[in-house]
Amino acid sequence: MIVDLRGLESLRGAVTMVDGSFDPIHEGHVAYFAAARALGHPVLCNVCPDEWTARKHPVLLTQSQRGAVLDAMRDISYVHLSTVSTREVLDRLRPAVYAKGSDWQHRGGVPADERETCERHGTRIAYLDTVLNSSTAILGRHR
Repeated sequence: MIVDLRGLESLRGAVTMVDGSFDPIHEGHVAYFAAARALGHPVLCNVCPDEWTARKHPVLLTQSQRGAVLDAMRDISYVHLSTVSTREVLDRLRPAVYAKGSDWQHRGGVPADERETCERHGTRIAYLDTVLNSSTAILGRHR
């Protein structure tokens, strides 16, 4: 189910949130979503806007196309096509868990503004060991 910014508040404290571009989507993402769901809550997938994705690489699938694919995945209950910062989504949603790939631990964890927002709302940050591939690596092999 795709939810808009206003719909986030109705899910407060009741979901595990995953966040990313998911362009291109790959098997590592599938494992990530399954691990997030195993944390015991429905999963909300926050999909970054095309403008954010374009800072990393040319957009392969538009945000709405990525949202449609993600909405069809069995381990994802809700999809949010973000128009605001991840920090603002965390602030409105206040998920029970904010799940990120373990690669974020090697980068020093989630950004400070997101970590502070999670701490303020009692959101647990979970790093999931599901990094089987990366969109950046896939694109690099095809350049």
